Amino acid sequence: MNWQTVTPTTYALGESPFWHPQEQMLYWVDISGKQILRANVYMGTVEAWDVPSEPGCIAPAQGGGLVMALRDGVFRATEWGGPLQRLATLDYDPTYHRANDGKCDALGRFWVGTLDETRTEGNAALYCVDARGTDPGSTPRATRMISPKDQAFTTANGLAFSPDNRTLYWTDTPSHTIWTWEYDLGSNTLGKKSVFATIRPKLEGWMSDPLDANNGYYRGRPDGAAVDSQGNYWVAMFEGRRVCQFAPDGGLLAEIPVPLQCPTAVCFGGEDLKTLYVTSAKHHRSASELAAFSLSGAVLSMQVEVAGLPANFFKD
Repeated sequence: MNWQTVTPTTYALGESPFWHPQEQMLYWVDISGKQILRANVYMGTVEAWDVPSEPGCIAPAQGGGLVMALRDGVFRATEWGGPLQRLATLDYDPTYHRANDGKCDALGRFWVGTLDETRTEGNAALYCVDARGTDPGSTPRATRMISPKDQAFTTANGLAFSPDNRTLYWTDTPSHTIWTWEYDLGSNTLGKKSVFATIRPKLEGWMSDPLDANNGYYRGRPDGAAVDSQGNYWVAMFEGRRVCQFAPDGGLLAEIPVPLQCPTAVCFGGEDLKTLYVTSAKHHRSASELAAFSLSGAVLSMQVEVAGLPANFFKD
């Protein structure tokens, strides 16, 4: 596969990429570096915005600027680098938990998953922040949509919506399972939950080889994801050195090798939405791994045949 390097710099923990159609720029975050980044991929330039705490996810906002989930809440900035306005405080303890993967739905609500840093409590959840129709200065509605009361979750990831907005995808990365929920966009309700795909957990003495389907090899675990215009689900496989493409029925269509160990998230961009962008991680990786994979932490891109879905904008 013909991967291109988007940025000359590598980052600790790249995540939450999206393509801004008006600006024709790629946005993403470095969670560990506490930065929001954007790149003019045509000029090869990158701008960095330091934020007060770890940015788990971001989305473009209608009328300009961004909505973002930092460690201790959801914030709005009306322009790049501008002051932050707190929109919501989610009901978790930021001492040991933080925001992670998220994006907006088709009606402009901001969905935020969380991560349990202790890796023991299993109380990660998925929230939806709805600021539409709220009066200036009032607090938007923040609703817990998927709760640890239903099942223990540790690391929220893989959030995506089907093209017809009838299916919500979500994964708990350590469980190696991608789930779907029946979804009603208008009423913002979730229905029947199903297993979409299960990836075999890591075995002792694991190895990773993107070109070898031998059962002895580790395929990685599902991280950030996106859906294309045909309803296929594309997901970065952390530690698996690959991106997987699944059909709407959960069948594996393709495994695309990536020249680094830990891809973290994908999105579609470019004028025709046929460029696949992949963020990656180098934070807490071994010296031997970083020596073997010098692109760890970089943002990569490649051309694909099917266009992706455009990013949804936050509405307030």
